[in-house]
Amino acid sequence: MKTVVLGSGGWGTALSQVLCDNGHNVTLWSHNPDKAAAMAESRENPLLPGVRLPDALHITGDLACLEGAEMVVCASPSFAVRQTGRKAAPYLRPETVLVSVSKGIERDTNLRMSQILQEETKNICKVVALSGPSHAEEVGVRMPTGCVSACMDRAAARFVQDAFMNDYFRVYTSYDIVGVELSGALKNVVALSCGICSGLGYQDNTKALLMTRAMAEMTRLGEQLGGTRRTFGGLAGMGDLIVTCTSMHSRNNRAGILIGQGKTVQEAMDQVGAVVEGYYAAESVHQLSQNEGVEMPICECVYKILYHGMKAWDAVGELMGRAKKDELLERTWM
Repeated sequence: MKTVVLGSGGWGTALSQVLCDNGHNVTLWSHNPDKAAAMAESRENPLLPGVRLPDALHITGDLACLEGAEMVVCASPSFAVRQTGRKAAPYLRPETVLVSVSKGIERDTNLRMSQILQEETKNICKVVALSGPSHAEEVGVRMPTGCVSACMDRAAARFVQDAFMNDYFRVYTSYDIVGVELSGALKNVVALSCGICSGLGYQDNTKALLMTRAMAEMTRLGEQLGGTRRTFGGLAGMGDLIVTCTSMHSRNNRAGILIGQGKTVQEAMDQVGAVVEGYYAAESVHQLSQNEGVEMPICECVYKILYHGMKAWDAVGELMGRAKKDELLERTWM
């Protein structure tokens, strides 16, 4: 099957390898022609050091590679998804399956990634979200990994499952694209908060408290926006939350640690040196929770730290000093 992966970051590159391993005709596109040329020559992406790219993988900076593609994977950072979708749209056909693997919520519009792609491509083809606990660094060395292929169109979700699944990359299907995409965006905000906790010197008890209560927040907002509760307890929800909050592969976690240690938000992001998706998602989550009337105290504190200069120590005091609650009498049991 002719497949194009749009976005030569670590995740797009790792997924290109998965697809090559499965025998597909794969082209990896980079918006930077010089980077594409360098990768084609070295057969390595600097973001995945030590991972040799398959000889069968085509690498280019020319969008003409999209001609005749049966499956197109959009792996751009969340802030670039709209622009990437707009560029790809003229090449798409009704029978093309468009796969969104970016995790985020668009600033101001508060749209999920699949919704942005649907807008920019005028709904010419099916859009499927692929998400889950999946660090590119580990997929690149073929460690066992699981993801969820989500679409209201079950046939499209299974099409993507069949395209990606192999002996180290297991894919489940779901109809709940809303819950799957929201999980992928919201967990980045929580990972920032867990990193901040680590930076402040807190350890396992605190992070377990934070992750569990943040899952309650994620579930409340997700259900309000049309997601299914079970999704948030699955791979795309709890699974991705665990891996992003506990791993140093996570840029969000690393940025949070630096903030907790006293770096400014900008200093932390500069030191991480790559896109910190949780920074952008925090503002959108704040807007959504306000618009929907959903209480999200942890995500709200992260927003205040990132955008209003709230001190991390003050956020801890605010959260620990909240009114008493009964866990089992909350609107969601999680």
